[in-house]
Order: sequence, then structure tokens, then C-alpha cells
Amino acid sequence: MTESNTLSVIIPCLNEERNLKELLPFLIAEGKALIEEIIVVDGGSLDNSMAVAKSFGATVVQSSVKNRAAQLNMGAQHAKSRILYFVHADSRPVADFANVINENLNKGKNAGCFRYRFDSDSILLQFNSWFTRFNGILSGGGDQTLYIKKSIFNSLGGFDEDFCIMEDFDLVRRIRQKSDFHVLPNEIIVSARKYIENSWLKVQLANFAAFSLFLLKVKPAWIKSLYLNFLNQKN
Repeated sequence: MTESNTLSVIIPCLNEERNLKELLPFLIAEGKALIEEIIVVDGGSLDNSMAVAKSFGATVVQSSVKNRAAQLNMGAQHAKSRILYFVHADSRPVADFANVINENLNKGKNAGCFRYRFDSDSILLQFNSWFTRFNGILSGGGDQTLYIKKSIFNSLGGFDEDFCIMEDFDLVRRIRQKSDFHVLPNEIIVSARKYIENSWLKVQLANFAAFSLFLLKVKPAWIKSLYLNFLNQKN
């Protein structure tokens, strides 16, 4: 017997006005009746992100801290649906994503993400994205978007807010200890802006360093400092 599972879509935000103008109407059009609500959790945007979110009927929540894990947790606390779907503002889910998630939930796949491809024709980035089809220790990054039953999310205590970076990988690691985790065969589209603003090699080295330190259980604040300095970013 199949069941219709509505979703609470949760989007962490910091100065994402442009992306929200594209993402929100896409979610509304493709999610249709299976979207119970869209929650945008702002970490202190200085642009018109919140006005854009409200114009599309999203629930806007203001976080007192600029911390993605805390913002995602805050969104989950406000969520009405028993299924949570975490989406980054610069990711574009697959068409009919809500039905795809619903079908997989009815197959007993209670937590998972999608593989992805970049919005770029770069051969190097095509090579990178090819690896997102595999369900291993490198899977489950926030760019892949993440759906999960709220009951499982709550039983894990949500995102660990000590993780100011790599919070997504930490959560997926804990999900695997409690439940199955699945990488769905559909491809979402992810922005290549980080690679454009830096370089493929520089981002690769920064990612490798961050993930290696994560596996070595180095303090997240140290990982974030190294990562941002490596890419000359402020947040």
C-alpha cells in the first residue's frame, strides 16, 4: 500500500536573493501538492533574500547565529511535515523531486540524497560529479540535498551545531549507524560558482584537506578556518 508523504523543504540562507528567485518557483512548480511548506532560515542576509522568500509564500525564520547546522535545526523545529528535505539555495532538485522522494519512502528508503552534476560543461567537474553516484564515505554532502524522516532526524539530535563545516557529512555518518542511507539515481544540478571563483585544483585541495581532517576528528572550527583561508573566503 502506497502512502503520500508531504515534505517540509528547509533552505539555509545567507545572501541568496538571486538563487531564491530561481529555486523557490521551481520547488513550488515541481513539488505541487506534496510540498506542505517551504522554510527559509536566514543567517543574517544583507540583501533582499527574506523579501524574496516571503514573496513566494515561504515561511521565513531568522537565526540569531550564522551557522548552517543551527539554521537547519531551526528549520526542522518549525517543520510541520514528518518528512524533512534539506536543500541548499544554489542546488536545483530533480524535476518532480517530491514524487521521487515519496516513491522511495514507500520502498522503505527513509533517508537519502541525490547524485548531482554541475551547471558547467567542464570535463573536470563532470569527472567530479560522476563520483556522486556512489554510496560511500564521500556521499551525503549538502549539495546532494538530503531527505529524512523527521522521527529519525530527531532521534539523532539533528545536526551537530559544533560542526560549523562538514555538518552534513557528520549527520549522514550518524544516520548510517541507525538506518540505511541511499543515493538515488536521479541527478540534481549544483552551482559551479565555487570553482569559478577559485580554481578546480584549489577547491579540490581544500576539499581533500577538509575531509581528511574531518575523518581525523579535528575540531570543526579549525577545519573551517583552514578551508576558508585556502579559498580566500570570509564565510
